[in-house]
This record gives sequence, C-alpha cells and structure tokens, in this order.
Amino acid sequence: MANAEDGFVTKAWFAVKTEFTDTWQSPNTELYIPINTWHNRNYYSAEKIDSFNEQPWGLGVGKYRYDEDGDWHGLYAMAFLDSHSDVEPIVGYGFQKVWRASDNVRLGIGYTAGVTFRSDSDYIPLPVLAPLFSIKYKQVALQSTYIFGGNGYGNVLFSWLRWELN
Repeated sequence: MANAEDGFVTKAWFAVKTEFTDTWQSPNTELYIPINTWHNRNYYSAEKIDSFNEQPWGLGVGKYRYDEDGDWHGLYAMAFLDSHSDVEPIVGYGFQKVWRASDNVRLGIGYTAGVTFRSDSDYIPLPVLAPLFSIKYKQVALQSTYIFGGNGYGNVLFSWLRWELN
C-alpha cells in the first residue's frame, strides 16, 4: 500500500512541477490591473461596508500559456490595496478550463493557489486556494475570484483585468 501511495505522490509532484516549469518557461507575459473588490452585503453591517476600500489600486505581472487543450495556465505576482487600504502582495498559480464562445471570446473556470501577505496578519504568509472565473475578449480578460468566509470576514469578490502582452 505504501508503494502505491508513494507512486501517486511522485506522479502528482511531477505533474505539478511540469505545469509550473512549462508556464514559467513560456515567452508569454501578461499584466494584471485590479479593478474592484466587492464585500458581500449579506455578511457585513452597513457601517463595516462603509469602512472598507473597494477600489483595489495596484498592478501585477505574470507568465501564461495555453496548453494543448486550449486551457490557460498562469504564474503571477500582484500587489493591490486591500479592504483596509493596506498593500497586499500575492504570488500564485492559476488554471482555467477554457471554452471558446467564438473566435474572440473565451470563458474560463478554474482555481488559483498561492500565498498572500496581509497587514492584519502582520504580513505572515497566508495560503490562498480560491475559484477563478473569467470572460476574455481578444487579449483582455475580466478575471475574478471569490474569497469564501463567514459572518464579518471573507465573502469578497475580487476582480481584475488580465491583459496578454504577447
């Protein structure tokens, strides 16, 4: 049984390493421009909503590629103003299964996994695993994620533009 588990872990690690390496070695770069943070009104008081920043000024860069199935892979680094107007950097990997609605329009759904650093956590590295959605027209995509949480924390929709530079 241990050999089967070891084989699975080895194959899984090789697959992850290959995806990361192939994406990192891609000549394609993209720019990330944060555009909106929306706090779900069902989980916060009106006073708390009023105290939040929902304009996440910032910028990011990434490497991306499309695999043989046309699915998107990206490695990225971005920094933006969080809900408290403090700088929040994030680095990670994203994957989206892509459907072509037309020659110029693509829809994507997938996930992002990475590490972020928040002021309200003393910039201690925090893991991120979240869904990823997008709609893309030609070289520009509107990409979003939803950070799940509870009453008074999380439950945030974060959106940015992803612009493929080449």
